[in-house]
Amino acid sequence: MNANDHLAVECIDVHREFQDGSRIIRVLQGTNLSVKKGEFVAIVGASGSGKTTLLNLIGGLDTPTSGRIFVDGLEITNLDDEGISAIRRHKVGMMFQDQYLLPIFTALENVEVPMLLDNIPTTKRREKAIELLSLVGIDHRAQHMPHELSGGMRSRVALARALANSPAVLLCDEPTGDLDHVIGGEIIMLMKRLAKENNRAIIVVTHDPEVAKMTDKILLLRDGILVEELVADFFKPSGVDIEVAREKFKAEEEGTAPQE
Repeated sequence: MNANDHLAVECIDVHREFQDGSRIIRVLQGTNLSVKKGEFVAIVGASGSGKTTLLNLIGGLDTPTSGRIFVDGLEITNLDDEGISAIRRHKVGMMFQDQYLLPIFTALENVEVPMLLDNIPTTKRREKAIELLSLVGIDHRAQHMPHELSGGMRSRVALARALANSPAVLLCDEPTGDLDHVIGGEIIMLMKRLAKENNRAIIVVTHDPEVAKMTDKILLLRDGILVEELVADFFKPSGVDIEVAREKFKAEEEGTAPQE
């Protein structure tokens, strides 16, 4: 077995530069990152520090200026369009602050969308979508349209959709940014459980200290380089109310909480 077989994500000396007229903007400057399977990692840093750029590189939405990126043991750095599209479909799930749910589709149909690209038969596709909605605790709203759902419910649908093709890596960009403190805490605890139960790596970009504290490791992106350190003082004092969310989440798990 290769020594790196336990890694879901590996970035080696990754640089990303952008040209702005005659000026070169160096966003990432030799970033190195290793995330194990089943690990839940937070990336924090000042606005504009390159956190989203790094997620886009790992997700195959952008290409590094130099360096190497591996996802689930496969190097994605120099893949052609077809190859990178396959990586995005099969290896990486992405969840954003703006959930980007299709407004004319039900919650169930939104979860089915990624499976359509792989021509999965209708019956199997529907069964998998219902299973995922159940996993995130919102199967009772499967036939509702996005505008009929609360922000927390829409986030759960977006999470289910991101998991539709059983990705090795889940990338989340400020997933609790538009949620209240309790609901945001529930979403983070759900992600934490999914990382451990499914041996899936989860990388979340956040400005929230309580979200970061729930993860296995906090990385600070500073001067284009990731460093691991205690960064509690980096944050503003507002954040997810994890303790309140924990009690509500436990009640949901035990089936004693009222349905939304």
